[in-house]
Amino acid sequence: MGRSGGDVTPLVGRATELELLDAVLDRTLGEDGGCSVVDLAGTAGIGKSRMMAEFCRRAQAWGMTVLRGRATEYEQHIPYQPFSDALADHDMELTDRGATDGRGDRFGLQRSIAKLLVRIARSSPGPGLVVALDDLHWADPASLELLDHLVRHPPNAPVVIVVARRNRQTTASLDAALTRGIDMGTVRRLNLGPLAERACVEVLAPGLAPGMQPGRAAELYAASDGNPLYFLALLQAGQAGRNAGQEALLLSAGLGSVLLDELTPLTPAQRRTAEAVAVLGDRGSSALLAVVTGRDEAEVDEDLGALVERDLLRPGPGGRWALRHPVLRAVVHESTHPLERTRMHRLAAAALAAAGAPASERAHHIEQSLTGWDPQAVAVLSEAAERSVSTAPASSAHWLGVALAHLPDQPQHTTLRRDLMLRRARALGVCGGLRESRDLLHEVIAMSPPDEAGAERSVRASAVTLCAVMERHLGRYAEAVALLRRELSRTPGPSDADAVELGLELVASAPHATAYPQLRADVAATLDLARSLGDVVAQAGALSIAALGETYEGNMGAAREATDRAAALVDALTDHDLAGLCEPLARLGWAEAFLERYADAERHADRGLAIARRGGQLYVLPHLLLCKSYVRLQTLRLDSAVELADEAETIARGIGSDELLAFVLTNKAYALLFALPPGDQSALVVAEEAVAAAGTRTNWWASIAWCVLAQAAMHAGDPQRARTAVLRGGGDDLNGLHPSMRPIILEILVNSAILTGDLDAAATWAERARKEAEQLDLPSQQASALRSTAHCLSAGGDMAAAAELFEEAVDRTARGGTVLWEAFSLLFGAPLVAAGDPDRGRAMWTRARQLAVTGGAHQLTGLADAIHPLVHPVPPAQPPVPVPGLSAREREIAALVAAGLTTPAIAARLFLSPRTVESHLSRIYRKTGVTSRAALAVLQTRLELNDPTTGPT
Repeated sequence: MGRSGGDVTPLVGRATELELLDAVLDRTLGEDGGCSVVDLAGTAGIGKSRMMAEFCRRAQAWGMTVLRGRATEYEQHIPYQPFSDALADHDMELTDRGATDGRGDRFGLQRSIAKLLVRIARSSPGPGLVVALDDLHWADPASLELLDHLVRHPPNAPVVIVVARRNRQTTASLDAALTRGIDMGTVRRLNLGPLAERACVEVLAPGLAPGMQPGRAAELYAASDGNPLYFLALLQAGQAGRNAGQEALLLSAGLGSVLLDELTPLTPAQRRTAEAVAVLGDRGSSALLAVVTGRDEAEVDEDLGALVERDLLRPGPGGRWALRHPVLRAVVHESTHPLERTRMHRLAAAALAAAGAPASERAHHIEQSLTGWDPQAVAVLSEAAERSVSTAPASSAHWLGVALAHLPDQPQHTTLRRDLMLRRARALGVCGGLRESRDLLHEVIAMSPPDEAGAERSVRASAVTLCAVMERHLGRYAEAVALLRRELSRTPGPSDADAVELGLELVASAPHATAYPQLRADVAATLDLARSLGDVVAQAGALSIAALGETYEGNMGAAREATDRAAALVDALTDHDLAGLCEPLARLGWAEAFLERYADAERHADRGLAIARRGGQLYVLPHLLLCKSYVRLQTLRLDSAVELADEAETIARGIGSDELLAFVLTNKAYALLFALPPGDQSALVVAEEAVAAAGTRTNWWASIAWCVLAQAAMHAGDPQRARTAVLRGGGDDLNGLHPSMRPIILEILVNSAILTGDLDAAATWAERARKEAEQLDLPSQQASALRSTAHCLSAGGDMAAAAELFEEAVDRTARGGTVLWEAFSLLFGAPLVAAGDPDRGRAMWTRARQLAVTGGAHQLTGLADAIHPLVHPVPPAQPPVPVPGLSAREREIAALVAAGLTTPAIAARLFLSPRTVESHLSRIYRKTGVTSRAALAVLQTRLELNDPTTGPT
């Protein structure tokens, strides 16, 4: 217990826990098996690693492939270490920019690793895969993000991920991810408690310390509090022949003293080797240990043998060595003389550099050995930060922080300091440290005097722009706008190139806090300045902002003109031109989506995604992903719409912006509304989280969140809540609603009013929808207004007029390419049309259901099935035609079989014995020629429906 690798102590006292682990294997390898995550939690030394080893042994006995990795205490900033360790034999580089399909972002890397696990599981000779990750409480942030992704998006294969962690040292993010997985049903938590006294005193002690009296073993158990590691350490100390006084001292001392006492018999050389192993973690090969200790490799090998004999070391893969337990490593590492420890880390860094190890692996040792300013060491830290900025930005920010901590505060280093601070701020912003990034940028701005702004491209302008981006992600739009306006109005002012950069961010931030019409002058000024500089990329950016702003406001003439001009410029630019500024593609795509130019919107979103992923502009990805998801929703491709929204959610949670998360969850809830079957409340739950993330904000993102919550409430059968939500998002006058989407939002109010009996309010809102749709001239909005009027006419009894409006709505949506609302219009109109023209009504229903099934719209499929009887009326029931030759009792039993009753149920219904029922069934099979209950049920059903095709089955 409490040890890993090599020979281990007997596993005792864990029968209940092993039963649960066996159940996980049974479920994973069963017919319905999929991915499972097992969370082994407990205190240090409680036996997590031993339990994990036993689980892996049992999985291997089943024939499963087992991969094992471990996080380590002193290497917490090496990106993806536990996964790199587990996947060491699968040739995947987890830290370099551009790894995995060249995407160069950590979220693409997460998806690639999930696919790799599926591939390993399915290509292995055995029935599945186990990934065992130990000591996850020490894992780096990138590894925790990856685990969170795997919990929320389990690989579609027989994969078991086992994580072991100390519950009291677990980060809040890891605990939240695992708890969320418990709620989702993908995680099984196993809290390991103390061993029972009987297991320790009567089983472990006699086997490991045969001469010890039970009373003494009981005293040691009491001192250990049932912790297996503590008990075994005390047991070993007791077996070493210590007298009573020394044992009493050991019992009163901490575990560290007990473990350090194991080092007492070592020679100085052996002790130094053990300390070197502690410094190197699980990377200690004989050759590297020889360099670090300054001795011959043969001498080191001799020491290693002695340490193995004393059970202090355990061999690992690739000829590497590690101390027996992480607790022992911590004790040895901390007890090493500080100067000696620093020297060993410095030698390790040099040896790794000579061996060509990546900067990220050397950076750990440099951090541990850096005691002052060292330009070469800082260069390695800077390289490690650069290599990990896209795939592990938290590690990148950490290395840059270490470099800054050792950079002398002297004028000659000001330029380097600002560069490192700016890079660290970018990395912090990407990994979710928005506030820390903003605070660091404030320092950069303060270090950059205004007179530097005269340069063509200044650090100050870049810092101000990035700081405004951080404020925008934090939802602090007033602060972002004030910061940008102050910089633009400085004397001397920024260069024209910087003014364009600042102006673009200004007109990007301000619409969230100010109505777009108040910013038209700023957009025009930025556009004119960009044109005077010949900066086509900036012109495209300004026009894209204008396109989205005018579209949102419902000024369709200006919107279409700006969109056409922006699209013409963007399409003429190369990907290289747009590499530093791909946000215009997101804004242009959204403008085109709202204008119902779906093909153009998806094309520009796809291009933006490729550019943003290559350039690491992760904060743009959610907007591009959601634009594409929205297009796929409107064109009824719901499976991919939900997948895109899921990916956007992963990124938004990683960035840490509540407002961005609210926007993402709003769009995800909207897609789930139509993707999930009737009665599924998941979309409502997501919409509620979106509203909670939006908080008290009143901008357009928050307004849309409330409207999607209203739509979800309607689907959940709560029209009153739907009405309240729309009014909360738009205000009593509804002017807070998205102007270019108001008709479709007003349809929610119309339906809620009809369902609550307020027909006057429904008519008022329907008329407003008609007027606004007429001004917008958008097919889906016009169709929505037509449906609203049709709902009112239907509620008033004028079915024929309502049917005509529904058919007109179908025509509008079909011409506009909005397949989602075409299917809705077909379904709403089919029953009314069928009343006057049954064939046409049935054709509408058939078309709608076909669209729903093809598009993965289970909500619409369920609605179609619900209205089926209204479109396909069932003819009056006719007396069933009896099967020729069957007796009355046999016909009765055949009818019950067709109703789905089992033999015992039929016996109970007819007060017969099951054997008698089976005898009747045998005669029925013989007389009818059928050979199964299913075939008999089909035959009986056809006869009851008077199906003329009834014949031999």
